[in-house]
Amino acid sequence: MYQERIILTPKEILEKEFKIDTRGYRPQEVDKFLDTVISDYEEMFALMREYERDKKTLIDENMHLKQEVRNLRTKLEVASETSGSNVSNVDILRRLSNLEKIIYGDK
Repeated sequence: MYQERIILTPKEILEKEFKIDTRGYRPQEVDKFLDTVISDYEEMFALMREYERDKKTLIDENMHLKQEVRNLRTKLEVASETSGSNVSNVDILRRLSNLEKIIYGDK
């Protein structure tokens, strides 16, 4: 994605050669090249800021989801413990009822 937005590669910057005029490099050519370099760096920094915001958002969302998973696991454990005790209470009541029927008869 960012490769579409940044024009120059480090290799292109390194290998850039300016035509030498009788008095040195052509100032317009150098200025144009430096404008492109500056534009690329500005774009790179904008991308970095954007990615940092995205990263922070994802980290916050990840933390929120982990907390939600912890809460749901806790609720599930509590629910399974509660339902397990309800089942055992029902079992106990059935056994008690069966014992009463045996002892007192079917009245």
